[in-house]
Amino acid sequence: MSARFKQLVAAPGGRRTKWLVLAAWILLVVALGPLAGKLGDVEDTGPNAFLPRSAESAELNTELEKLRGDRDDEIMPAVAVYSVPDGAMTDAGRQKAAADVRAFAPYVAAGERVTPPVPSDDGGALMTVVPLVDEDDVGDTVDAVREVAADGAPPGVDVAVGGPAASLADSVAVFDSLDVTLMLATLAVVTLLLLMTYRSPVLWLFPVLAVGFAAVLTQAATYLLAKHASLPVDPQSAGILMVLVFGVGTDYALLLIARYREELHRHEDRHAAMQLALRRTFPAVLASAATIAVGLSCLYFADISSSRSLGLVGAVGAVCAFLALVTVLPALLVIVGRWVFWPFVPRHGTPVHGHRTVWSRIGAAVARRPRRSWLVSLGVTGALALGVVGMDFGLKQSELFQDKPESVVAQERISAHYPSGASDPADIVTNAGAKDAVRAAAAQVDGVAAVADGEAARDGGPAALRVTLDDAPDSDAAKDTVDALRTAVGAVDGADALVGGTTAEALDTERAADRDLRTVVPIVLLVVFLVLIGLLRALVAPLVLLATAVLSYVAALGASYLLFDHVFDFAAVDWSIPLMGFVFLTALGIDYNIFLVTRVREEVAVQGHARGVIAGLTSTGGVITSAGVVLAATFSVFAGLPLVTMAQLGVLVGVGVLLDTFLVRTVMVPALALDLGRWTWWPGALFRREAPQAAADGPAAATLRRRTA
Repeated sequence: MSARFKQLVAAPGGRRTKWLVLAAWILLVVALGPLAGKLGDVEDTGPNAFLPRSAESAELNTELEKLRGDRDDEIMPAVAVYSVPDGAMTDAGRQKAAADVRAFAPYVAAGERVTPPVPSDDGGALMTVVPLVDEDDVGDTVDAVREVAADGAPPGVDVAVGGPAASLADSVAVFDSLDVTLMLATLAVVTLLLLMTYRSPVLWLFPVLAVGFAAVLTQAATYLLAKHASLPVDPQSAGILMVLVFGVGTDYALLLIARYREELHRHEDRHAAMQLALRRTFPAVLASAATIAVGLSCLYFADISSSRSLGLVGAVGAVCAFLALVTVLPALLVIVGRWVFWPFVPRHGTPVHGHRTVWSRIGAAVARRPRRSWLVSLGVTGALALGVVGMDFGLKQSELFQDKPESVVAQERISAHYPSGASDPADIVTNAGAKDAVRAAAAQVDGVAAVADGEAARDGGPAALRVTLDDAPDSDAAKDTVDALRTAVGAVDGADALVGGTTAEALDTERAADRDLRTVVPIVLLVVFLVLIGLLRALVAPLVLLATAVLSYVAALGASYLLFDHVFDFAAVDWSIPLMGFVFLTALGIDYNIFLVTRVREEVAVQGHARGVIAGLTSTGGVITSAGVVLAATFSVFAGLPLVTMAQLGVLVGVGVLLDTFLVRTVMVPALALDLGRWTWWPGALFRREAPQAAADGPAAATLRRRTA
């Protein structure tokens, strides 16, 4: 770093500049606070928010919006199903269903009407379709329809409201409570772990306060970018955003505070101690933030809109966490002074570490037999990676929630008595002139139960058809039918037909997820590799770190699948999890290797390779372990959420971070560095530099140097 840049980095620790930094942040938070509260206003909850951009189903949704013409609303049906578990529908049940048709009328979209109760062929159920307006408060309307349906239900008749409107309402209800639940749970977890880490009744408050500053900046920046720069934001990415900021921000706080504590032992002036701590930790924290931000930004190349949103929004969070934790946190710590560490206040002139710590013992054990150490750790991760063999992918609609919402219950009852696709037909949009030919072609497809008219444009433009499938909308058989439908209607000359709907959307997302995995993973690996080269000024060390990160990810995926299958009893793995998990674990998990290797590089330049590796492991062991536990615990909050996809992502990231913390960073990376010797730094300056004399390092280090040079 240049002298001017070093001064800028150290400014938050200065005698006068600390006050300027704090004042600037207070003014910033006051100014941006109102904008932070508006993040929900720019969240995309439209029909294409979670779909691939290039999908036919997304194109159909766009065409349906055009088809509505000057209509101010879009129709989304709710389906009330009345069923008798065993036997025929009772007279009381039929009377209830008929009465509800009239009672549902106030909630129906203008110009629409409730369909009369349709009996099932087996005589055990009645089904009524209630066309609602798809608007922001559709959840309230669905709740009102459910109250009407449940009120006065006869004994022995089960009533449930499902269909697309109810499914949307149930999903929105999950996300509505997501932000508050995640924020409170994350805050509780982080606070508890910081109290355990610092064993101080005061110190924990300052990282949390700094992360709070970062959270305001993150939400305001995300809102402004979404409003003025088309940053995609959906409820899922907005919910995960705060967890990411808390986890990453706390990691940076732990690293900075640990180095500040060290320097307080060596310097009487706390300002000098903080300024040196900032200069020493800044490169590692900057590289970490850059790795996370750039790694997550690679999701821009994903086709699935929700993946792009999560990546780009997460990158904003990582940058904002970095800015807050290297500015306002050091300013706060210097302002309050040494007493913030009470009761374990670091005194000037006292030893930084004890003579023997758990990390020095681990380092010594790894140093005695480095090759055996990394081979054993390789065997452990390889064994866990075997868990990916036979992994089942693809969650059905009924499997997306840990507790079944009413919409899923309704779909199960519809499937038991009607063609399973009756509550959620597929859609076809075609040119009006080819409508009859397309209807005839669709009706001939195996798996199609019925074809009916949908909307039609007033000017003779595109027209819509509704296709009822024999099978449940989220079944493999229904997806096969959609494929056959696309082939059949695509062969009609001049039709320009598109096939969409829930089943088509699931099919398009499944295929896009596989395509995104093959596209994004190589890009992520390349950009992270380039960041590591810039940080370490070598080629071998970045290759080693990247290889261990990939191995750790595969092991985490295998271990997580065992938990999904045998502990959480999830039916399968969501299609988005492999890519999301890879990007998060590569970006987040490699942080700890960055923290370790940057300190090792610093020590190697002074002590020589062997002693530098052990010194780096010893000095960073405690703080990196604490950071890993905090981040893993933060993401584990997802495991208790009702949405299975987010629970799976939380478990995968948590398991992966723990593997990185306790095995990869503690054993595998140091052992590989010792076994490779100075070749670790090839072709950089540390490789070319002549190693210090053996006597300067001691007999054990000299032996290691002879083995590995």
